[in-house]
Amino acid sequence: MATFATSEQLLVIIDPAARQADGESVRIAKDVLSAGAAAKVCLPEGPAEFARALGRRGARRPVVVGDDRALVRAVTLLHRQRELAGCALSVVPVGERLALAESLGVPTGAVAAARAVLDGEERRLDLLADDADGLVLTGLTVPPAPVRAPVPEPVAAAGRPWYRSLVRTLSPRPPRLAAIPAPGPTRLRVEVDGETVVELDQPVESVSLRPAGGLAEVEVRRAAGGPLRASGHAVRVSGPDFHYRADAVVRGPVRGRAWRVVEGAWTLVLPAGARGR
Repeated sequence: MATFATSEQLLVIIDPAARQADGESVRIAKDVLSAGAAAKVCLPEGPAEFARALGRRGARRPVVVGDDRALVRAVTLLHRQRELAGCALSVVPVGERLALAESLGVPTGAVAAARAVLDGEERRLDLLADDADGLVLTGLTVPPAPVRAPVPEPVAAAGRPWYRSLVRTLSPRPPRLAAIPAPGPTRLRVEVDGETVVELDQPVESVSLRPAGGLAEVEVRRAAGGPLRASGHAVRVSGPDFHYRADAVVRGPVRGRAWRVVEGAWTLVLPAGARGR
């Protein structure tokens, strides 16, 4: 297997959930990274140790081996430490929730993602920051869009890592995701840069936001009439208690939330030539 050598020093933080979900992919990623760079590997046992490892990275470039939750945790920690703008972050997606990393342009295979860490390019990306010090990397939907719940897999026998692979190979694969119905229309006020886009007397099916080109792109799907679209630097949504789905995580309930675009707020290492989102 070809490897890519770099003189840069890496801090490889392996999230405990990734080790539990797919130890084989974790091992492959660690081997590729260690063969191509001077890599210090950390195995935190929980969020507190994860935060300490990231905070003590020194001059090493952090590489998160984990799922979308680990990626969001790393970005949020760097933001709260006021170090996000000056830190290039890498991720090797391992775990059950990988849609966020994939939408950002990160390969979801362990080998391809690890190679992208070694020979990829730094890309500056926008994000949405809310009025509660929360971050949204790719987009959000109010109320939560339809989701799919994972179907549990057989648990591997203790001390038998081959058992999980054998079961996956021999057993018919059930549909891994089961649909959960979407909520009905709701009443929300949506303001973009201080201008009202939709009022409380107009029921809406959904409101979606995403950062793009230094602006927040907003789409309001009304219960009656066509969609309304707008863009601006600041967006506020208010109304009766509502939940919203941001980066595949449901948040709320809240009666109001405001988001602003932060252009080029963070840096992610992506495969050379990748367009990202």
